[in-house]
Amino acid sequence: MNGGYVDTMGFLALAGLFTAHVTGNFVTLGAAIAFGSGGAIAKLLALPIFCLIVLVTRIGGTAMEMRRWPVVKVLLSIKFVLLAAACAFAFWHGPFRDADAFATVAIGMVLVAAMAVQNTVHRAHMTKMPPTTLMTGTTTQIMVDLGDLLTGNVSQGKQAIKARLSKMILSLLSFAAGCVSAAGAFLASNTWCFIVPPVLIGLALLNSDRVEESS
Repeated sequence: MNGGYVDTMGFLALAGLFTAHVTGNFVTLGAAIAFGSGGAIAKLLALPIFCLIVLVTRIGGTAMEMRRWPVVKVLLSIKFVLLAAACAFAFWHGPFRDADAFATVAIGMVLVAAMAVQNTVHRAHMTKMPPTTLMTGTTTQIMVDLGDLLTGNVSQGKQAIKARLSKMILSLLSFAAGCVSAAGAFLASNTWCFIVPPVLIGLALLNSDRVEESS
């Protein structure tokens, strides 16, 4: 839900910036150039910032694992701090009218960094769960699994397919709920909408110990 929310919120509040689906910024960058609209700076910075944070997060996570620290809890705490900082920044500088202003670019990169941490936590510590920020692969797998069930092609086992389906459908619906919620929150207030992501991560932190035990 958080992935869908932050991506939609960033797109609406920050001149079409994808903060989670960062490669989508290549498309919106092309559109910005073609139509002469703003936001090119943030769209150019998003991917390298995302890559850098993923690299640093992975190296830091590995170091924490070697020291037997609670990696997921620490990384979620860092993500909470980033999202809380973005929220405070939005209240101080928002709404963001100029797509190329320093404040707009800065808050965009903070959100990109938070989503990079989320992606790294998923890839490294929640490998049995579906992706949380990009639904193309999840949607494809849902359709493939449904096709296999309908045709009786269940070499992996019907129960295994159904178990995977339930996880992926829940992930897809949660992501969609996040997108819809972000749109509604932005329409209600283009500043107050920034308060939801740190609240969601605060709730995730309450369950972080269970993730540590299963990873």
